[in-house]
Amino acid sequence: MRSKKKIGLFVLVALWLALSVAAWFWPRAEISNTERRRLAQFPTTVTRQFPTQFDAASLDQFPMRELFRRGKALVHYRLLGQLENNGIYLVDGSAAPLLYPLDQASVDHAIERLDTVYTRYLTASQGRIFLAVAPDKGYYLAGENGYPAMDYEKLFTQLQEALPFATYVDLTGTLTADDYYRTDPHWRQECLFPAAQALAQAMDIPAPQIQDFTVRQAEQPFYGAYYGQAALPMGADTICILENELLNGCTMYNQETGKTTGLYDWEQLDSRDPYEVYLSGAAALLTIENPMGASDRELIIFRDSFGSSLTPLLLASYGKITLVDLRYLPLDQLENYVDFHGQDVLMLYSTIVLQNSFTIK
Repeated sequence: MRSKKKIGLFVLVALWLALSVAAWFWPRAEISNTERRRLAQFPTTVTRQFPTQFDAASLDQFPMRELFRRGKALVHYRLLGQLENNGIYLVDGSAAPLLYPLDQASVDHAIERLDTVYTRYLTASQGRIFLAVAPDKGYYLAGENGYPAMDYEKLFTQLQEALPFATYVDLTGTLTADDYYRTDPHWRQECLFPAAQALAQAMDIPAPQIQDFTVRQAEQPFYGAYYGQAALPMGADTICILENELLNGCTMYNQETGKTTGLYDWEQLDSRDPYEVYLSGAAALLTIENPMGASDRELIIFRDSFGSSLTPLLLASYGKITLVDLRYLPLDQLENYVDFHGQDVLMLYSTIVLQNSFTIK
């Protein structure tokens, strides 16, 4: 018995020493592709922050870190029966975040910001205003699978009552959990026709039809944001992009970069976040010109990343669409870039952002 204990102790000490030595010579990684973030680096100078910086780098630069993360997640999730890992749970191979309870302060902030947009810029404009919420995947998965969820109905009701100037369009019945990527929070563009048709009906424009588009399937596998956060084994998703002659003829101007491009940034399919193929990802202000539009009507969309894949389905009816992301463009500066003159306006935000709305400036 003593010999077995000695052997066990020897193995543990040897493993600890091996990992300690390896930590000094293991190649330093700059970025974690699975977690989509920069990794902490060992400090090169001794300052007051040295202990904190060294501790963070030790965790981020640990040898075989991804293997240990995956092993820890499997032990917690499979062996110990933990229902989630890093705030992410799985239902039939689809990952979703634990979003609860409803953050009332965040909802109030979002309402205040959108109401300010209306009172400052839209009252005199006299354009038609619409409001829609993109439900997160948890709306369809959490409750019926025993996971806690925010009070979605309370959220929807508060938005409608607090923003009566906008016509509310309910999208919840137009989607299912299968209409979202399994490894990512976003919805799949090729599944958005029912949602786009509901919006089109409310906005009194022709509804987009799937037969009018060609579906282009990306060759690269797509591992979304939840894949890295959960550190659990999940199969890759496949990104599909809708194309047609009209969309290919549109041009998009990015106010931040000063560049004019097409709607889709194909190089993003090889990036850390392939979802950014749609409208080149996060941007404060985009202007899309559609020379083949059915009319010279204009649309302004206040949106988050969910709007990137939906917008192309609404383009046929408009000669120009302006997309505003108030997470990157302060509301006070909006008048410097957008001329409000009676355009249609769509406020489209996801429950994920409404639950964390303090990013809206």
